[in-house]
Amino acid sequence: MINIGIVDDHAIVRAGLKDYLSQHVDLRVVGEASSGREAIDLVRDTPMDVLVMDLSMPGQSGIDAIAMIRAKAADLGILILSGYPEEYYAMNLIRQGASGYLNKDCAPTEIVTAIRTVSLGRRYLSAAVSELLANHLTRKDGPAHESLSEREFQVFLKLSRGQTTSTIATDLSLSVKTVSTYRSRLMEKMDLSSNSDLTYYAVKNNLIQ
Repeated sequence: MINIGIVDDHAIVRAGLKDYLSQHVDLRVVGEASSGREAIDLVRDTPMDVLVMDLSMPGQSGIDAIAMIRAKAADLGILILSGYPEEYYAMNLIRQGASGYLNKDCAPTEIVTAIRTVSLGRRYLSAAVSELLANHLTRKDGPAHESLSEREFQVFLKLSRGQTTSTIATDLSLSVKTVSTYRSRLMEKMDLSSNSDLTYYAVKNNLIQ
Protein backbone atom coordinates (compact mmCIF):
# COMPACT_ATOMS: atom_id res chain seq x y z
CA MET A 1 0.00 0.00 0.00
CA ILE A 2 1.32 3.43 -0.96
CA ASN A 3 0.41 6.10 1.59
CA ILE A 4 -0.10 9.54 0.07
CA GLY A 5 -0.39 13.13 1.30
CA ILE A 6 -2.10 15.77 -0.85
CA VAL A 7 -1.21 19.47 -0.65
CA ASP A 8 -3.28 22.04 -2.56
CA ASP A 9 -4.96 25.24 -1.47
CA HIS A 10 -8.15 24.37 -3.36
CA ALA A 11 -10.39 21.97 -1.42
CA ILE A 12 -12.14 20.81 -4.58
CA VAL A 13 -8.80 19.77 -6.11
CA ARG A 14 -7.88 17.80 -2.99
CA ALA A 15 -11.29 16.12 -2.91
CA GLY A 16 -11.21 15.22 -6.60
CA LEU A 17 -7.69 13.82 -6.43
CA LYS A 18 -8.48 11.85 -3.27
CA ASP A 19 -11.61 10.38 -4.86
CA TYR A 20 -9.70 9.35 -7.98
CA LEU A 21 -6.77 7.82 -6.10
CA SER A 22 -9.12 5.87 -3.82
CA GLN A 23 -10.24 3.88 -6.86
CA HIS A 24 -6.83 2.17 -6.92
CA VAL A 25 -6.37 -0.65 -4.42
CA ASP A 26 -2.66 0.07 -3.84
CA LEU A 27 -3.10 3.79 -3.11
CA ARG A 28 -4.34 5.39 0.11
CA VAL A 29 -4.59 9.09 0.97
CA VAL A 30 -3.56 9.51 4.61
CA GLY A 31 -3.62 13.29 4.97
CA GLU A 32 -4.23 16.66 3.35
CA ALA A 33 -2.83 20.19 3.66
CA SER A 34 -3.62 23.53 2.07
CA SER A 35 -0.25 25.35 2.33
CA GLY A 36 3.47 24.73 2.42
CA ARG A 37 3.58 25.21 6.18
CA GLU A 38 0.74 22.73 6.71
CA ALA A 39 2.57 20.32 4.40
CA ILE A 40 5.64 20.43 6.64
CA ASP A 41 3.48 19.62 9.67
CA LEU A 42 1.71 16.85 7.75
CA VAL A 43 4.99 15.18 6.80
CA ARG A 44 6.24 15.48 10.38
CA ASP A 45 3.11 13.98 11.94
CA THR A 46 1.91 11.45 9.35
CA PRO A 47 3.91 8.53 7.93
CA MET A 48 3.63 8.51 4.15
CA ASP A 49 5.43 7.38 1.02
CA VAL A 50 4.54 10.13 -1.45
CA LEU A 51 3.55 13.79 -1.12
CA VAL A 52 1.61 15.23 -4.07
CA MET A 53 2.02 19.00 -3.81
CA ASP A 54 0.94 22.15 -5.66
CA LEU A 55 3.36 25.07 -6.05
CA SER A 56 1.34 28.24 -5.79
CA MET A 57 -0.36 28.49 -2.40
CA PRO A 58 -0.97 31.30 0.10
CA GLY A 59 1.63 31.83 2.81
CA GLN A 60 4.47 29.38 2.39
CA SER A 61 4.46 28.02 -1.14
CA GLY A 62 5.36 24.54 -2.29
CA ILE A 63 8.68 25.86 -3.54
CA ASP A 64 9.59 27.17 -0.09
CA ALA A 65 8.51 23.94 1.56
CA ILE A 66 10.51 21.45 -0.52
CA ALA A 67 13.86 21.92 1.22
CA MET A 68 12.32 21.78 4.71
CA ILE A 69 10.30 18.68 3.83
CA ARG A 70 13.34 17.01 2.30
CA ALA A 71 15.32 17.75 5.49
CA LYS A 72 12.66 16.01 7.60
CA ALA A 73 12.00 13.11 5.21
CA ALA A 74 14.97 12.38 2.97
CA ASP A 75 13.36 9.33 1.35
CA LEU A 76 9.89 10.79 0.79
CA GLY A 77 8.70 10.93 -2.80
CA ILE A 78 7.73 14.55 -3.58
CA LEU A 79 5.60 14.84 -6.70
CA ILE A 80 4.80 18.37 -7.84
CA LEU A 81 1.38 18.73 -9.49
CA SER A 82 1.12 22.29 -10.75
CA GLY A 83 -0.81 24.48 -13.13
CA TYR A 84 2.47 25.92 -14.42
CA PRO A 85 3.86 24.30 -17.61
CA GLU A 86 6.91 22.09 -17.16
CA GLU A 87 9.30 24.42 -18.95
CA TYR A 88 8.96 27.12 -16.31
CA TYR A 89 9.66 25.22 -13.10
CA ALA A 90 10.45 21.55 -13.62
CA MET A 91 14.23 21.72 -13.98
CA ASN A 92 14.71 24.00 -10.97
CA LEU A 93 12.43 21.97 -8.71
CA ILE A 94 13.96 18.63 -9.60
CA ARG A 95 17.36 20.12 -8.78
CA GLN A 96 15.92 21.31 -5.46
CA GLY A 97 14.73 17.86 -4.43
CA ALA A 98 11.39 17.16 -6.09
CA SER A 99 11.02 13.58 -7.29
CA GLY A 100 8.85 14.51 -10.26
CA TYR A 101 6.84 17.28 -11.87
CA LEU A 102 3.46 17.07 -13.60
CA ASN A 103 1.24 19.73 -15.09
CA LYS A 104 -2.39 19.61 -13.95
CA ASP A 105 -3.42 19.15 -17.58
CA CYS A 106 -1.86 15.67 -17.58
CA ALA A 107 -3.97 12.52 -17.85
CA PRO A 108 -5.18 11.17 -14.47
CA THR A 109 -3.52 7.84 -15.23
CA GLU A 110 -0.16 9.60 -15.46
CA ILE A 111 -0.55 10.86 -11.88
CA VAL A 112 -0.99 7.26 -10.71
CA THR A 113 2.03 6.12 -12.72
CA ALA A 114 4.12 8.96 -11.27
CA ILE A 115 3.04 8.19 -7.69
CA ARG A 116 3.96 4.52 -8.08
CA THR A 117 7.31 5.45 -9.60
CA VAL A 118 8.42 7.96 -6.96
CA SER A 119 7.21 5.65 -4.15
CA LEU A 120 10.03 3.31 -5.23
CA GLY A 121 12.61 6.04 -4.67
CA ARG A 122 12.93 6.84 -8.37
CA ARG A 123 12.39 10.09 -10.21
CA TYR A 124 9.43 10.44 -12.53
CA LEU A 125 10.16 12.32 -15.73
CA SER A 126 7.21 12.96 -18.00
CA ALA A 127 7.81 13.15 -21.74
CA ALA A 128 7.82 16.95 -21.50
CA VAL A 129 10.35 17.01 -18.65
CA SER A 130 12.55 14.40 -20.36
CA GLU A 131 12.68 16.62 -23.44
CA LEU A 132 13.56 19.63 -21.30
CA LEU A 133 16.35 17.66 -19.63
CA ALA A 134 17.74 16.54 -22.97
CA ASN A 135 17.68 20.11 -24.28
CA HIS A 136 19.29 21.36 -21.07
CA LEU A 137 22.16 18.89 -21.44
CA THR A 138 22.82 19.72 -25.08
CA ARG A 139 22.52 23.50 -25.11
CA LYS A 140 25.04 25.89 -23.63
CA ASP A 141 22.68 28.71 -22.71
CA GLY A 142 19.34 28.29 -20.96
CA PRO A 143 16.95 30.75 -19.33
CA ALA A 144 18.70 33.03 -16.85
CA HIS A 145 16.71 31.72 -13.86
CA GLU A 146 18.02 28.19 -14.42
CA SER A 147 21.47 29.37 -13.31
CA LEU A 148 20.19 30.24 -9.83
CA SER A 149 20.75 28.09 -6.77
CA GLU A 150 17.78 26.74 -4.83
CA ARG A 151 17.82 29.60 -2.32
CA GLU A 152 18.46 32.25 -4.97
CA PHE A 153 15.47 30.96 -6.93
CA GLN A 154 13.26 31.18 -3.82
CA VAL A 155 14.37 34.76 -3.15
CA PHE A 156 13.96 35.68 -6.80
CA LEU A 157 10.32 34.52 -6.88
CA LYS A 158 9.47 36.36 -3.68
CA LEU A 159 11.10 39.58 -4.86
CA SER A 160 9.31 39.32 -8.19
CA ARG A 161 5.99 39.12 -6.32
CA GLY A 162 6.81 42.37 -4.53
CA GLN A 163 7.85 41.02 -1.13
CA THR A 164 10.32 43.09 0.89
CA THR A 165 13.68 41.76 2.04
CA SER A 166 12.49 41.81 5.67
CA THR A 167 9.39 39.76 4.83
CA ILE A 168 11.46 37.30 2.83
CA ALA A 169 13.94 37.01 5.70
CA THR A 170 11.11 36.09 8.07
CA ASP A 171 9.56 33.60 5.63
CA LEU A 172 12.86 31.81 5.00
CA SER A 173 14.30 32.15 8.52
CA LEU A 174 17.24 34.19 7.27
CA SER A 175 18.74 37.53 8.23
CA VAL A 176 17.90 40.61 6.16
CA LYS A 177 21.59 40.91 5.31
CA THR A 178 21.65 37.36 3.95
CA VAL A 179 18.57 37.99 1.81
CA SER A 180 20.19 41.17 0.47
CA THR A 181 23.27 39.14 -0.43
CA TYR A 182 21.14 36.62 -2.32
CA ARG A 183 19.39 39.49 -4.08
CA SER A 184 22.68 40.99 -5.23
CA ARG A 185 23.97 37.63 -6.37
CA LEU A 186 20.89 36.70 -8.38
CA MET A 187 20.71 40.17 -9.93
CA GLU A 188 24.27 39.72 -11.15
CA LYS A 189 23.63 36.22 -12.50
CA MET A 190 20.49 37.33 -14.35
CA ASP A 191 22.01 40.64 -15.50
CA LEU A 192 19.11 42.62 -14.02
CA SER A 193 19.25 45.81 -11.99
CA SER A 194 15.97 46.31 -10.12
CA ASN A 195 13.04 44.52 -8.51
CA SER A 196 10.81 45.75 -11.32
CA ASP A 197 13.18 44.01 -13.76
CA LEU A 198 12.71 40.80 -11.76
CA THR A 199 8.94 41.14 -11.89
CA TYR A 200 8.97 41.80 -15.63
CA TYR A 201 11.22 38.77 -16.21
CA ALA A 202 9.04 36.52 -14.04
CA VAL A 203 5.82 37.59 -15.76
CA LYS A 204 7.37 37.34 -19.23
CA ASN A 205 8.57 33.80 -18.49
CA ASN A 206 5.30 32.76 -16.82
CA LEU A 207 6.98 32.13 -13.47
CA ILE A 208 4.32 34.15 -11.65
CA GLN A 209 0.71 34.96 -12.47
